Amino acid sequence: MRLNLKTILLGGLVFYVSMFILSMGLGPLIHEGVLDPLYIENAAFWRPELQQDPPDMAALMPRWIAVGLLTTFIFTAIYDNIRTAFSGSGVVRGLKFGFVMGLIYASIGAGWSGVFNLPNAIWFWWAVEGFIMYAVGGAALGWFVGRWGTD
Repeated sequence: MRLNLKTILLGGLVFYVSMFILSMGLGPLIHEGVLDPLYIENAAFWRPELQQDPPDMAALMPRWIAVGLLTTFIFTAIYDNIRTAFSGSGVVRGLKFGFVMGLIYASIGAGWSGVFNLPNAIWFWWAVEGFIMYAVGGAALGWFVGRWGTD
């Protein structure tokens, strides 16, 4: 397994930042729009910071950023090792990787839906968001690695 630190760190940042920017648009649409009533009905499942009015997002940002960066670095390392399995330009390879990540994300959510008693609409919209986020993040990662990565 190769561990190219330049690719992992810089590519992971590209992956993370692209998804973070996209989340600024999807968050209000999906979480504050479509799912807001369901979140209110299922308040017992959320962290206390999210149950405040207004929610204390700033209190959770350090955790969200740290976990987001760590996971994108891990996913970038995986991508760097399997990207040759995908055909096409860097962007297309990254998009295909993002689709695979979306499938994995949705599958894990489907599994957890058998454990946590949340409405199916929440799991559905989380899966939709995952497909969009990973597709865009994967395409950005593929572009970066295709342009500046090493084989």
